[in-house]
Amino acid sequence: MALRGTWQLQKLIVGFCDWGGSSRGIRAFMESHLPAFKASNPQLEVVTELIRGQHPHLKGLYRNKNERVICVKNLTPEEIHLHATRLRNALGRKVVKLKTRHVTKHPSVQGTWSTALKF
Repeated sequence: MALRGTWQLQKLIVGFCDWGGSSRGIRAFMESHLPAFKASNPQLEVVTELIRGQHPHLKGLYRNKNERVICVKNLTPEEIHLHATRLRNALGRKVVKLKTRHVTKHPSVQGTWSTALKF
């Protein structure tokens, strides 16, 4: 995703094994979908990395020095393309767990409303 007009994903690393069965889908992805993905995203540096004996993964390196790794073992090329697109569209921020469902900067003095209130 673009933040202030610049794409946040700088580098996409595609890690795979050349003989492992769990890397079958990513090898097919690299033959069929990856050239078109590179051509449609010229701002993105795409690197393939041979890692023998390991499960395949996609690693995204963002401008804010964060990285996200997605394991893509035993996935089809279409599902891997979807994960690569999601990495490209993400901002690279850390996921923050919310403590409550109701988030506000100015909480009510009377308390939060709920359906369990008795009058």
